[in-house]
Amino acid sequence: MSKSREPVESLLLYYLFKWSIVSPMLHLYFRGRIYGAENVPAEGPVVVVSNHASDFDPPILSNCMRRPVAFMAKEELFKVPILKQAITLYGAYPVKRESADRSAIRSAIHSLENGWATGVFLQGTRTPDGRITEPKLGAALIAAKAKAPLLPVSLWGTHAISSKGSAVPRPVPLTVRIGKLIEAPGSSDREELQALTQRCAIEINAMHDLGR
Repeated sequence: MSKSREPVESLLLYYLFKWSIVSPMLHLYFRGRIYGAENVPAEGPVVVVSNHASDFDPPILSNCMRRPVAFMAKEELFKVPILKQAITLYGAYPVKRESADRSAIRSAIHSLENGWATGVFLQGTRTPDGRITEPKLGAALIAAKAKAPLLPVSLWGTHAISSKGSAVPRPVPLTVRIGKLIEAPGSSDREELQALTQRCAIEINAMHDLGR
């Protein structure tokens, strides 16, 4: 039987991390703006699909959802003691580098069945300016198999956070726009998945083009 919420201990860790680190940094250091937070369902499975331009994207995105978002993480991170337990509690699941890891897709579906919001970067990798140019079918496929709606999100400005040769993030202005829920595809038919993927890409790029 599917669950409607994340585990209590995961929620506690999320709020601790959110209010002690991520939210203050987002609003004070990055002067973050958030639009559309009312579109996020408070409970139940949802595939959060977004663009991707920075390593800072997962915590920023999760912070703006007002609930934890489970993301794929490099399998190497799960070999580090303590870190493994922490990121697992936060909802992360492992994926092999540079491979279409079917176990990661199964893990994403499992997290949705357990009431999590599960994050998928639509292009699967970072892009230089944050715009989506080559969307992948993974998010739509996961949504179809889990029968979960999709939530398009645009992260604007995160591509400029990191500067070459510096470990200190730049205090650039950031804007997060959250779109309307999109119903899960009715099947895993490739044409339907492609159409839904293109719809997500168009909506995310349109929000991104609004800028600050």
